[in-house]
Amino acid sequence: MAVLKKAAFYTLGCKLNFSETSTISRDFTKEGFERVDFSEPADVYVINTCSVTQNADKRFKSIVKQAQKSNPNAFVAAIGCYAQLKPEELADVDGVDLVLGATEKFNITSYINDLFTNPDRGRASGAQIHSCEIEDADFYVGSYAIGDRTRAFLKVQDGCDYKCTYCTIPLARGISRSDTLENVLKNAAEISAKGIKEIVLTGVNIGDYGKGEFGNKKHEHTFYQLCQALDEVAGIKRLRISSIEPNLLTNQTIDFVAQSKTFVPHFHIPLQSGSDTLLKLMRRRYMTDLYFDRVARINKTMPNACIGVDVIVGFPGETEELFLETYNFLNQLQISYLHVFTYSERENTPAATMEGVVSKKTRAKRSKMLRGLSAKKRRAFYESQLGNSLIVLFEGENKQGYIHGFTQNYVKVKHPWNPELVNTLREVTLLEIDEDGMVRFEFKKSELSL
Repeated sequence: MAVLKKAAFYTLGCKLNFSETSTISRDFTKEGFERVDFSEPADVYVINTCSVTQNADKRFKSIVKQAQKSNPNAFVAAIGCYAQLKPEELADVDGVDLVLGATEKFNITSYINDLFTNPDRGRASGAQIHSCEIEDADFYVGSYAIGDRTRAFLKVQDGCDYKCTYCTIPLARGISRSDTLENVLKNAAEISAKGIKEIVLTGVNIGDYGKGEFGNKKHEHTFYQLCQALDEVAGIKRLRISSIEPNLLTNQTIDFVAQSKTFVPHFHIPLQSGSDTLLKLMRRRYMTDLYFDRVARINKTMPNACIGVDVIVGFPGETEELFLETYNFLNQLQISYLHVFTYSERENTPAATMEGVVSKKTRAKRSKMLRGLSAKKRRAFYESQLGNSLIVLFEGENKQGYIHGFTQNYVKVKHPWNPELVNTLREVTLLEIDEDGMVRFEFKKSELSL
């Protein structure tokens, strides 16, 4: 009997990348590969790259080295955003055999099979690059992550038509395009049938859902209609919206989530700056008054909702005064946590050539201040939830003798390890915040399923 070839996968970056890696790994399985952990010897190592942070760029080389250590003769393939933006740079990394851009990453098994058929083809002439002009990334490929984590990431949209001055994602992923409503519902039903209790909707700009498989200006469906349709899919226990732009999170959608059977009260809404001056320089499509209104609407309709916020510090032109404007704006908002991004220059973006560059030292100081504010906000949110009865979905990993889980409104809880709890929904009462910031609880009911 022939020995199965082994493939291993490493994902950098966002939930969208995780959903695409998972789909690509299933393609490898269909081609007769056995999926193994990245730390194990494999015949093929696939690294899904990210271009959002400098750190993600730097990590690529060390991950390639890790793969080579496990098997010096393995084929190493780079896919994803960084592979689209800087293919030559990745191809120059010692040990890389194949670099696939935005349109080609879903054809990776064909390229890999070709390399196995002609093993010297890549090695003799250096890494193969199969990239494209980003204008050619105008078709939609659906994907979802399943089996890797307790919750599934379901991709519903890709690309972005926005022109934020700091962002390379439109250059890496192309125009905004979406899965068909029929296909999203089919995938969601498939995921739920496999016993997955929570589905996270993901995409580059999910609020822009509905522009069709090839992208166009007119929406075939709206994000609100998508939520309505998903709410009716039998078997789904929990649906969670990943990051959504404030101008695309309509009051209609907020009100719908408030009374939904399956959507949980958790929103992640990028702000980027609490200064209208900087929002204009960033070419964001809203001002702080709209953002404030959206948060107020959520607070009113869902008082226990969790609200996460993305914010960038150190953007060109961010004076001390404008930074404090952001800090004070965030401080007064009833939100639950921050994701703080220290601004880093990106080639081919308008922001990279703007005046008013903020020193690295100042960026680091401001970043630290906002992370402190985030810790304060998260603590206050957790304290507000103590005594509440909530539903926890338990994760599958034993972390130093504890099992972790998340409530529907994203409070992280812990309990002494019990394998029977894995992937179950349990009603609990939140009791106290532990030293590590997680919340202790007691069970409301004895049964293990809801």
